[in-house]
Amino acid sequence: MKITNIEQQKKRKNRYNVFIDDEFAFGVDEDVIIKCSLKKDKEISDSFIENIVKAEENSKAFNYSILLLAYRPRSISEIKTKMNQKGYEQSSIDNAIKLLEKNGYLNDYAFGKSFIKDKQEFKKAGKNLLKQELYKKGIDRDVVDQLIEETVNEDEEYERALAVAQKKNNIFRASDDLNSKRRKLYGLLGRKGYSFDIISKVINEVLKENQEGCD
Repeated sequence: MKITNIEQQKKRKNRYNVFIDDEFAFGVDEDVIIKCSLKKDKEISDSFIENIVKAEENSKAFNYSILLLAYRPRSISEIKTKMNQKGYEQSSIDNAIKLLEKNGYLNDYAFGKSFIKDKQEFKKAGKNLLKQELYKKGIDRDVVDQLIEETVNEDEEYERALAVAQKKNNIFRASDDLNSKRRKLYGLLGRKGYSFDIISKVINEVLKENQEGCD
């Protein structure tokens, strides 16, 4: 068998149609053309065609993973899940992940660090919630433990929790008594992922301010 023509596709300039023995055989990305040294008059075998098809599958999988990361940062597990749902073969998924890590596009530690910073700043998330969310992202528990140890400061946790509680306290109804406020603050701060010790300290501080204001 021989490649008799290679034509650039009209609508997708990075794609090419390959003809074998004057008949259309398959379409491939430009990087596959280069990687497999495809050119007119090249003699090829069935096994070589299988290699081309595999290279094309790998190229598609990698390009899809890049699109996923362009939309938003993701963990390794999230990328794998999306690619599995798309129907890519495991070997192509593994190849894409390897290339992403090698080129610095995918790193669970860096992803987790950025994730924590955003959640702390915009959602006022506490340590327990951060850990749960990172586990859901499929990040290894040892990596999560390292991230939490390096990025979560108890004093800063207290200040964030206090800000959340004070904001909530400012919109309580006049009819809310101290017990009602306490329950609502416990629920709010618990859902935010703060520890029992921090919640207790914050609520005592906020409700003390309420009592002082009534003297």
